[in-house]
Amino acid sequence: QVQLVESGGGLVQPGGSLKLSCAASQSTFSSDDMGWYRQVPGKERELIATIVRVGWTIYADSAKGRFTISRDNAKKMVYLQMNSLKPEDTGVYYCSKIPNEGSWGQGTQVTVSS
Repeated sequence: QVQLVESGGGLVQPGGSLKLSCAASQSTFSSDDMGWYRQVPGKERELIATIVRVGWTIYADSAKGRFTISRDNAKKMVYLQMNSLKPEDTGVYYCSKIPNEGSWGQGTQVTVSS
């Protein structure tokens, strides 16, 4: 079973930046597509950034131009650099293997507020 541990969230003012990190456990990590999801209370988890095994990246419209997803296969880590944060970026952020196979970490809370 895949284990994922997210970190790096916090409270930040609008316009600020945060870098999220995700430590993965699966032996297939370097061959897996990985992504970051955001969940807001009352809504389904939204996939906001994907990085495929060869390094291509795909972003939701809400993340384009502001967020950057990256990975370090040697360390089995996935990162999400978030810049120019907005209040609507608030939520719990989860990383996941794509497609998700039923394993979710605890997530990390991001709150953008003045």
